[in-house]
Formats: sequence, structure tokens, C-alpha cells
Amino acid sequence: MSNRTKISQKHPSYKAMMALGEYIATSPLTAKHHELIKIRTSQINGCAFCIDMHTRDARKEGENEQRIYALSVWRDVPFFDEQEKALLALTEEVTLIGNHVSDETYNKAAALFDAEYLTAILIAIISINAWNRFAITTHMEDFLKAE
Repeated sequence: MSNRTKISQKHPSYKAMMALGEYIATSPLTAKHHELIKIRTSQINGCAFCIDMHTRDARKEGENEQRIYALSVWRDVPFFDEQEKALLALTEEVTLIGNHVSDETYNKAAALFDAEYLTAILIAIISINAWNRFAITTHMEDFLKAE
């Protein structure tokens, strides 16, 4: 069991993160798109706790196993539509921000989504990246339980 700090639900930083989540929940971003963002970001960042949580959540939202299993190779399978491909490309580039977000990737997403939806996508990507960092740093994976 980890002896690292746990982010208390009463802590202002936790409350701020939850408020960001509440914004996303009221945004036009679909649950399906949101789950794809959360899973793919968590895969890239290696966040076991978040991958476990968000693959479960995606299944509850109706996502199928084939797409969940293939998410890390989304470019190589025919399971994702053009919007999802643009969303996943943007998710990867924002998550790997040290390489910057290319104009090509951003412009493709901007062509497929209106400004409000695109903003919700960006906030969702930024939010799950922050949650991944909380979870990885504090060893939240120590709390995973096998079924």
C-alpha cells in the first residue's frame, strides 16, 4: 500500500478539478467522445487507475470491447469515424504537448467541430491529463482491485 498523499475530496485543488469535470458534463461533448479522450490519454500517460476506471465507464456508456481494445492503434483499424479520428489525433498531440499541436491536426478538428465543441474537447483532454498526473504521482493504482 502506498504511503503517498491522497488528494482529499475536501481539498480546494480536488474541488477545482471536480468543477472542471462539471463544466465538461454540461458541455456539448458526448459521453462517447469524452470516454475515448480519457482512455486514450490515460494509455499514453500510463495511468493504470484511469485506464481501469474509464474503460469501465465507456462500457457503461455502450462502448464495445473491440473499439476499447483497438484504441491504442486507432489509425490502423476501421472502427473509428472521421470525427473520432480527428478527436484522437488532437488528444495525442495535446497529451504529448512537447511536440506541439500541428496546424494540420488542429485545423482538421476545427473543420469537423464547431468552436464550442472543440473547446469542450480541449478542456476534456487537459482535464484528464491533470487527473492522470494526480493518479500517477499519488499511486492511485495501489487501490485497483481485480474482479
